Amino acid sequence: MSVLDDARALDGAGPVCDACLGRVFADRSFGLTNAERGRSLRVAAALADDEPFEPVTEECWVCEGECARFDAWAERAVNAVEGVEFETYQVGTRTPPLVEENELLLREEAGLAADAGELFKSEFNREVGKRVGRLTETEVEFGRPDVQFLLDIEEGRVEATVNSAFVYGRYRKLERDIPQTEWPCGRCDGRGVLGESRECPQCDGTGYLYQASVEGLVAPPIREAMEGSEATFHGAGREDVDARMLGTGRPFVVEVREPKRRTVNVEPLERVVNDHAEGRVEVEGLRLATYEMVERVKELDASKRYRAEVEFDSSISQDALRAALSDLEGAIIEQYTPQRVDHRRANLTRTREVYEAAGEWEDETHATVEFHGQGGLYIKELVSGDDGRTEPSLAGLLGVGAEVTALDVVGVYGESEAFEDEAYFRDERRTDADEAEPEAVAETDE
Repeated sequence: MSVLDDARALDGAGPVCDACLGRVFADRSFGLTNAERGRSLRVAAALADDEPFEPVTEECWVCEGECARFDAWAERAVNAVEGVEFETYQVGTRTPPLVEENELLLREEAGLAADAGELFKSEFNREVGKRVGRLTETEVEFGRPDVQFLLDIEEGRVEATVNSAFVYGRYRKLERDIPQTEWPCGRCDGRGVLGESRECPQCDGTGYLYQASVEGLVAPPIREAMEGSEATFHGAGREDVDARMLGTGRPFVVEVREPKRRTVNVEPLERVVNDHAEGRVEVEGLRLATYEMVERVKELDASKRYRAEVEFDSSISQDALRAALSDLEGAIIEQYTPQRVDHRRANLTRTREVYEAAGEWEDETHATVEFHGQGGLYIKELVSGDDGRTEPSLAGLLGVGAEVTALDVVGVYGESEAFEDEAYFRDERRTDADEAEPEAVAETDE
């Protein structure tokens, strides 16, 4: 049978709209919409049969008239994200079971393959998607768009999902006893109360063991600037609570959920965050990032540089310290899970390399040492030996007891490449000092 014969058979099954008729032949003559294909087939059949052309005037029994409502669905989708800034989108359709059955029945009655042409949902996604793009001046993206629409035809509603926005930067923690992320109280499970109403004595009723965190000082201004519902902090590892993070700072990403704004000016935002942190934490190098940057921050192998103040329980000489540090430089360290973390880490032996080791002798029982080592190297135990769990160690080489009294992280570096790769950013750092600051960013400075 010819294409026209197939079209006649389909048309004879009942009132079928141009789109549903043309959809069966979607793999023919590219550059046409299905509605254009359907109408063209009807015109061609009328000419071939020398009969009057009769357009369909009744509602289509296949799609139940939905293919005539592409514009209405597009407007409904746009209204669902009113006030939301986005650049990319994707449209999906939940097809009513009856329409799916009608599609199969249409092809069956015309003697065509069940998979002839394309699916109803594919056309609906495309046609409504094109209209959404025109109405919003945005682009479709099939990977991870800013906004995803689900058209639930049977329920007559649009479900809009606003995907997270991401801001990358580096932070320095300038005070000790500040955790990286919020630390709920274990005694009251973060509720702040014991039983029905008694205030938890461990956290003074706050629900947190520490009242400040890097997350709590950095994430809220970013969330407010992007008008998101909440924010999550992702760090490239973390330093001990009692350690400062200085020098290069530590890479991080703040994930803002359901943002209404995505193109905030990061330079004034940087100042707002630092003002909010009041000198306890500071950030630099903020950039709008892609969602892949979260995995990069968490998974990219990184080396760390540490500076530690050390106290010895017996006298040591400058020469002995120099010799011990020389032995540690380039050494492969075997570390059994430290006692201080064995309640939350698997018990196993890890091997890590010390890239550099240096130090300054201060007096017979004090020194400042600096180590650059492979990620995962426990520095406190590298100094103390952890009762023999770390070999070799500074204490072991010196033959004395040694304890870190103050620890700073002064560098976090990608092992094979830098964290800051332009492929993972959505912006360029602006350098025009005269550029006006966005009102929403300025308002977050309380």
